[in-house]
Amino acid sequence: MEKLILNEAQKIWTEIAHNKTPCDLKLEIELYKKLINIFQVGDYYYMIFNPSEMVIEYASSSIEDTLGYKPEEFTLDKLFSIIHPDDLPYFMDFEATVTQFFTQLPPEKIMKYKSRYDYRLKKASGEYIRILQQIVTIQSDEDGAVLRTFVVHTDITDLKKDSRMVLSFIGLDNEPSYIDVKPIQKFSPSQEIFTRREKEVLYHISQNCQTAEIAEILNISPATVSTHRKNIYRKTKATSLLELITMALEKGWL
Repeated sequence: MEKLILNEAQKIWTEIAHNKTPCDLKLEIELYKKLINIFQVGDYYYMIFNPSEMVIEYASSSIEDTLGYKPEEFTLDKLFSIIHPDDLPYFMDFEATVTQFFTQLPPEKIMKYKSRYDYRLKKASGEYIRILQQIVTIQSDEDGAVLRTFVVHTDITDLKKDSRMVLSFIGLDNEPSYIDVKPIQKFSPSQEIFTRREKEVLYHISQNCQTAEIAEILNISPATVSTHRKNIYRKTKATSLLELITMALEKGWL
C-alpha cells in the first residue's frame, strides 16, 4: 500500500517540478535557518526536499528531539511509513491540490506562497503526534518548475484539539492567502456519506438534542428520527455518541 502511494506521490511531485532536474545547489543551511521566522515555532525540525528526484536532501538534527529518528535515516520512504494510515489518503489529496495550485501560478509568484496543512506522524516510541507542515519554494526556474523546497514540521499536538486536517496557502509579499482550501478528492473517501436529512439529524444530535426534540424541530415523527439515527450509526460504525461526534468533527461532517 505504501509503495503504491509513494508511486502516486512521485507522479504528483514530478508534475510540480515540470519533469525537470534542479541544477547543483550548495545548501546554505544557515541561510535557510533564517526562514524559520516565516513559520510557527515550537518543537520543530526542517528539511530540504527535491520533488523532481523524490529525495530529502537534508534533515536538521532537531528531528531526533521531535520524532526520535536520526536525520540520516529520515528518507521519503521513512516519512510515508510513519504517516498515520487514516491520514495518508488525505495527505495525498492535499499534495495533489498543492501541485495544482503551484502549477497554475505565474513563475514569478512561485516563491511568494507557502503551503500549510497538518497530519499525524508516528514517533520512534510508537506515539503519534500531530505536526503542522509548512513549505516554501527555495529554488525554481523561469518556467515556474518547483525544484527545491524548504519544509518545516512543527509539533502542534497540544495546540490543536480536533483532528480535521486543514490545507491553506499563505501569501507572502502581500499576496492573498487562501485558508481551509477544499482539496481534490482523488485518494480519500468521499465525505458525503449522509443524506440531507441525516446531516440535519446529526447536527441536532451534536447539539445534545433528544429524539423527541429533533422530531419537533424538523417536523417529522420520532420514529423517522430513530431510523435516521440508526442509519447514521450504521454508516459511521460508531459505537457511542462520543465516538460519533468525534468522527463527525474529524471528518468535517459537522
